[in-house]
Amino acid sequence: MAAHVEVERKYEADSGFSLPDLRDVPGLSNAAEPRHHTLIAHYYDTHDLRLARQGITLRRRTGDTDDGWHLKLPKPKGGREEIQRPAGAPGDPPPAELADLVLAYTRGGPLVAVAEVRTDRTERALLGQDGIVLAELADDNVTGIRLVPSPDGATTWRELEVELVDGAEDVLNSVGDHLIGFGAHASEAPNKLSIVLGADAAPEDHPAEMRTTAQVMSAYLGAQAARMLSYDPWVRLADHDDDSVHKMRTSIRRFRSILRTHRKLVDRARTESLDAELKWLADVLGEVRDLEVLRARLYAQLFDLPVPPAEPGWLVEMEHQERLARERLRDVLSSRRYLALLDRVDGLVTNPPLRKQAHKAARKQQRKVVTRAWRKMVGAYAEAGKATQESDRNAALHKTRKAAKRLRYTAEAAEPVLGKPVGKIANRAQKLQDVLGDNQDRVVTAERLAQITPEPGSTSGAYALGALVTLQRCGDPLADLPKTWRKAADRKLIKQL
Repeated sequence: MAAHVEVERKYEADSGFSLPDLRDVPGLSNAAEPRHHTLIAHYYDTHDLRLARQGITLRRRTGDTDDGWHLKLPKPKGGREEIQRPAGAPGDPPPAELADLVLAYTRGGPLVAVAEVRTDRTERALLGQDGIVLAELADDNVTGIRLVPSPDGATTWRELEVELVDGAEDVLNSVGDHLIGFGAHASEAPNKLSIVLGADAAPEDHPAEMRTTAQVMSAYLGAQAARMLSYDPWVRLADHDDDSVHKMRTSIRRFRSILRTHRKLVDRARTESLDAELKWLADVLGEVRDLEVLRARLYAQLFDLPVPPAEPGWLVEMEHQERLARERLRDVLSSRRYLALLDRVDGLVTNPPLRKQAHKAARKQQRKVVTRAWRKMVGAYAEAGKATQESDRNAALHKTRKAAKRLRYTAEAAEPVLGKPVGKIANRAQKLQDVLGDNQDRVVTAERLAQITPEPGSTSGAYALGALVTLQRCGDPLADLPKTWRKAADRKLIKQL
């Protein structure tokens, strides 16, 4: 499945706009001879435009060297990734592989043609001093027709699109500034489809006010639900390894944490069963993530040895276990249970089961919620101090880590109301979480290594296992804990709220 990350800038221009001399742009030496194309694209979506409202486009386009199906997914950190499949025959439905990647959005609803867009394109390669193509400039005259719910009148406009090829991002900025200087202006439309579909394709607006705890919770839960959904396609991609499993799992943890730390303000009859389903999903993600982290740690330690041994069979087997866990995860993401869970999350975000107290002024309530979470962290750490056995202490420290994580998420949610002081609490809780996380990784790795038996007669495998067991005992991951704890547990932070 072909894919590439798309980084581009779009500009609007009227019909009388004249393209300026691009050799005047810093860093560019010339523009190649123009190439002309006529592109015909049919865009597919659900009848209620679920993909378009999330900035996702799925189209079948012909008329250029990249004829085919194109799925464009927004990247969480900016830009879009385009995934391509062959065009097939006219009238063919979208490829199953692409439909599966957006299943979390469509929830199994049919994908239909919602718009037809014709683009008369003049394309120029923008060259650097050494002749390398830094970017592509497309000068488009566009005609779009909306097909759903029924064919509508044509919309026409002119658009300039600058897409990065082998240049740095400042090339896009320089070219854009040059175009604006000659009369173009930055486009507010995320893509051509959004212009054709108009307001129906606009993302849903969420109230920006943070006067009540209900508004604070709704904003945070909505953001985490959207974040969880945004990572779903990347988790599904078999060959995609960008920490997406971890990030999707973290968004679920944040969602659950807010429901738990605000449990006095919600109808728990509605939230507890949802929390159990979210835990189920987080556990499935966790199976992959835990193996991912463990293997990465062991590989790094093993091949950092003065004389790295051959890869032991038990480590190969661990990689196989991770692949199987990823297959199970992809099956779960295509299950009715998962899609039903997403519907329930949507329902809770749209209509949160809040008690009357949640509609009171946010500031006082958020202080209480954050303070309660802080005290739970302090209590968990006190239990660790009482432990006499190393195993008991490690268990208590792990509990402290989870409490610090919950405090961090609660403080993040409250920051729009409580400002910088609670932001500092979140920051210090994260640092404590990181220190305790390093210790937990060591504990988990040691436990997993103790369960492994090297292959009979394999001196290399036995050496690797012995070296790794020894490495888990080296160093002290808790060396920074006293200092980190003093900062995280500083009562002044709570008094400043």
